[in-house]
Amino acid sequence: MKQALSLAKLALGQVSPNPAVGAVVVKDGEVVGQGYTQPPGSWHAEVMALNQAGEKARGGELYVTLEPCSHYGRTPPCTKAIITAGISEVHMAMLDPNPLVCGQGENELEREDIKTHVGEHQDEAKQINESYIKYITTGVPFITAKFAVSLDGKIATEDGDSKWISGNEARNYSHYLRYTTDAIMVGANTIIDDDPHLTCRYGGKGGTAKKQPLRVIIDGKGRVPSTAQVFKELGDVLIVVGDVVESEKKKALKRVGAELLELPSDKGLVDLERLLKILGEREVTSVLVEGGGILLGSLFDRGLVDKVIAVIAPMIIGGSNAKTPVAGKGVEKVMDAIQLEGLSMEMYGKDLLVSGYVAKKE
Repeated sequence: MKQALSLAKLALGQVSPNPAVGAVVVKDGEVVGQGYTQPPGSWHAEVMALNQAGEKARGGELYVTLEPCSHYGRTPPCTKAIITAGISEVHMAMLDPNPLVCGQGENELEREDIKTHVGEHQDEAKQINESYIKYITTGVPFITAKFAVSLDGKIATEDGDSKWISGNEARNYSHYLRYTTDAIMVGANTIIDDDPHLTCRYGGKGGTAKKQPLRVIIDGKGRVPSTAQVFKELGDVLIVVGDVVESEKKKALKRVGAELLELPSDKGLVDLERLLKILGEREVTSVLVEGGGILLGSLFDRGLVDKVIAVIAPMIIGGSNAKTPVAGKGVEKVMDAIQLEGLSMEMYGKDLLVSGYVAKKE
């Protein structure tokens, strides 16, 4: 199963809205076939592994990180392929929460006298597909808040300089995060102050990956300049503007290739709940929010963040007016602060990366 989980990670960010799945076929203690989910419209992990195994699959065991599908979608059911291949046992790390599957795949295999086992390395399998699980059960994407701070909690100096708080290793990991997500989201101030490219440079020839995540810019007041670097890069840009933005500004943004989405706004803040629902309708399963403080604060205030990834650099910036990663209203009492659970910590060069999931309040 560990090998199947490693294969599943290879599909992360490349197969949405489908889950990232890995599969391994074993016969007489030997791996005879393996595979992982291909882009939508192509083969699922189970079929990839079975095709590689060929006749050796007959009488063998299949290890798969997610329950095989039992319904017709863009491709035929994987359960049919498993039955036809003559597999004798199927080991599933977890059941598929998709209402179209959700135990039906396991039941169909058992009706064909194929032994099934569920639960091996289930927690790791759930973590790999945390975005898919939320999306398929709620219809909205999984939201990760990511930021880099100094030891004293600053993301920039008083003058706005932020290059670079994190080191090379942590920045390279940030590009991996972009590679595994469907969309990057930032606020207008991030574009105006930093003029970032917001591209993924992980796994691409010439420094840029072929598949770029959707870049979502929250610009309630229409302040982002049409000359920004983000409009000159590969990939799609979605500008979310408020209903008070002038038509000439909208035309200027459209001329540089941006797609505009107009939403109701209050003092420049757009309806974020409505935005996430629309992104879900577009089959965006995961969003990596990279700032700034106003946007992150609004998301935290509304309880819309699922996961936090913070890079802590061993430096002191100081300054009472230096920027912090999360603004918004915040809480009145420390006892009401947002808590994280499922914490993990890892060193990237000199930087400490801390990640965890937002604890749901009872």
